[in-house]
Amino acid sequence: MISIENVSKTYHTRLGQRTILDNISFKLARGRNIGILGRNGAGKSTLIRLIAGAERPTSGVIRRDMSVSWPLAFGGAFQTHLTGLDNLKFVCRVYGVDYKPLIPFVEDFTELGVYFREPVMHYSAGMTTRLAFALSMAIEFDCFLIDEAMVVGDQRFHERCHIELFQKRKDRAFILVTHDANSIRMYCESACVLRNGKLIPFATVDEAFEFYEANPN
Repeated sequence: MISIENVSKTYHTRLGQRTILDNISFKLARGRNIGILGRNGAGKSTLIRLIAGAERPTSGVIRRDMSVSWPLAFGGAFQTHLTGLDNLKFVCRVYGVDYKPLIPFVEDFTELGVYFREPVMHYSAGMTTRLAFALSMAIEFDCFLIDEAMVVGDQRFHERCHIELFQKRKDRAFILVTHDANSIRMYCESACVLRNGKLIPFATVDEAFEFYEANPN
């Protein structure tokens, strides 16, 4: 179970305090999923970072009784002077996993070829994304955090991501945050809308979609 209890997040800006998330709460059990719809700037990525533990809430509590991934395809923590292989070793060391059996999967999925053993600083954006997603799949979690920012690259890469995440790991929990209502309809069994800092739950995905479309601002 992941439990978000009365969580708020406020940032200090030059114009004063800005509240991004305002006293939100929800729970997610093992094997279940939820989609969170929100416009650009609504706070979706902030929420994902809080659940991942990359940031702390200003107030409220986040309880995690199952293992939670970092945001999928997030490469911001890469050590760019290290090679792709060295970054794999580092991530595995952090999570207490043997990296050696994972090398064939990461090499095959990323299709980086010789660049897998070259510094990440020389990678293109697409190469970095492929490495980040492969590392996300190499470490098994009970719950995956999916930010809409992962939707990059060509159609073939999207299909491979779909198979790895939504087919091979369909028994896992996941939280998908996006501004694309069609993605929520395709993958999620329940949905909320993040608007003006508030998380609004709905009984069905279609009801969430209708509210989202009717409130463009």
